[in-house]
Amino acid sequence: MGKIKLKNIRTFSYHGCLIEESKIGSDYRVDLEIETDLTQSALSDKLNDTVDYVLLNRIVFEEMAIRSELLENVAHRIIVRAMNEAPTITKIEVEVSKINPPIGGDVEAVTIIMSETKK
Repeated sequence: MGKIKLKNIRTFSYHGCLIEESKIGSDYRVDLEIETDLTQSALSDKLNDTVDYVLLNRIVFEEMAIRSELLENVAHRIIVRAMNEAPTITKIEVEVSKINPPIGGDVEAVTIIMSETKK
């Protein structure tokens, strides 16, 4: 087994419950970690034998571009797509952070963390 991590994927998106958030947008950070068997790719040195992190990055950007009220919804969509499009993933964890959230205080970020394991 092994892990692939994509750290600090930065996007500008329009998520949130407030009308203003859908108009002005905000900065976001996504961290993604997957578990998969890396044995074959370690031996073959072939992209076909691993989970392509370019694919994972694209999934994150495409799903972050679809507006949601809740970060949980975005994280769930990322998980579902990644598990469907890279079926060798056995476990995935996604962290979605809203940078400088409009919550009436000096808060660097709000982060939700969701994960799923294949049964």
